Amino acid sequence: MSIEQQLLTDMNAALKAGKKEDVATIRMVRAQLKDARIAKGSDLAETDINQVLQRAVKMRKEAIDMYRQANRQDLVDKENTELLIIQRYMPDQLTSDDLNKLIAETISSLNLSSEKDLGRLMSTVMPQIQGKADGKLVQQLARSALAALSQ
Repeated sequence: MSIEQQLLTDMNAALKAGKKEDVATIRMVRAQLKDARIAKGSDLAETDINQVLQRAVKMRKEAIDMYRQANRQDLVDKENTELLIIQRYMPDQLTSDDLNKLIAETISSLNLSSEKDLGRLMSTVMPQIQGKADGKLVQQLARSALAALSQ
């Protein structure tokens, strides 16, 4: 079952169960997918769907940080609930160990030697992990791996 079909099935189940937060969040995600489909002009591939889901997750995480700074726990809780619902549809995320292994393999295969090579490293690694890891985490791990080489 595709992610879009799963969203529709889950939305109908949430409607029947009276889970308002689930219904609202799934409707929002489905609308974002529809907007992406219209913008692309054709059906979305799985990678396109994952990118939409990743953007939704990133927006929630940024909102949570802002609401925490403003001491708005009620809004933090709301965004956390939406985040958990959206994450159900995301592909399994890679662990830090898996990412470090991939980064180390890429560094050795490209023969990278300093932090100046971060752009080359990121442009090679990111397409391989599309939707399976947070870009900020990948960048942090890549920087530290390259920094260790420089020392």
